[in-house]
Amino acid sequence: MQTLFPTNCFLCLAACESDLCRACHESLPQLPSEHCPLCLLPTKDSYICGNCLKHPPVWTHALAALQYVFPIDAMIHSLKYQGNLAVAPILANLLLAKMNHCPLPDVIIPVPLHPTKLQERGFNQALEISRHLSRQINVPLLPHACVRTKDTFSQTELSWKKRLTNMRNAFECTTSLAHKHVALLDDVMTSGATLNELAKVVRKEGATGVSVWVIARAMPSSALIKTTEHHQTML
Repeated sequence: MQTLFPTNCFLCLAACESDLCRACHESLPQLPSEHCPLCLLPTKDSYICGNCLKHPPVWTHALAALQYVFPIDAMIHSLKYQGNLAVAPILANLLLAKMNHCPLPDVIIPVPLHPTKLQERGFNQALEISRHLSRQINVPLLPHACVRTKDTFSQTELSWKKRLTNMRNAFECTTSLAHKHVALLDDVMTSGATLNELAKVVRKEGATGVSVWVIARAMPSSALIKTTEHHQTML
C-alpha cells in the first residue's frame, strides 16, 4: 500500500516510503560479522578480544548500528555540526533495527555535554537521538541523571592513548540508579574512553548492569584493513 505522502531517501533523494531507500540501506557499512561483544572490534568467532580480557570495560554489553565510515560519518556530522536535527530520528531508527534480541534496560542516559559545549552547539546530539529511541521502545529517558563536569578537549583531536587521560573524572552522576540496568547512548564510539568513564559513575550510583549503545563504531586503521580483506574473501 502506498503512503499518502511519499518521501525521499535522505541519502540519494530517490522516492521511497522510509528514511532510506532499499539500495542505500543495503549499502550501509555494517560491523564485521565476527566482533568482540564488548568493544565491537573484529575478533575471531565473536569471542571477547584479548584487550578486553586484559582491560575489561566497565559496561557489560555493547551495541552499535554501523561502522563510522561514509555515509554514516557524514550523517552524524550533519547532525552535530550543521544542526540538522532531522537526522536524529533517522540515526535512532538505524540503531533500533539492531535491537531485535537486545535486552531492554530500565533507563536510557545520553552522554552529557559540558555546559560550555552545549551552549556553543545549542543541543546535545546524543539526547536528540535518545528522545526518539526512548519513545520507540518505551524506556524512560534520564537526560539529567549525569553531568559533565570537565570541559575536555575534543576526542577527535587526540591519540587513542591520550583520550583515556582526557576523559578521566569528566562526569558525575546526580541520581540514584540502584538496581537499575542502564543504557548509555552516544553517537560514536572510538576508543571507548568517554563511555567507560561515564559507566564508572553510573556504577557508583548502584547500577547493576550497564550497556552502551552507539550509532557508529569507529574502527582503527588496522581493523578496517582486516574488515576489507574479510569482505574481499567473501566475494
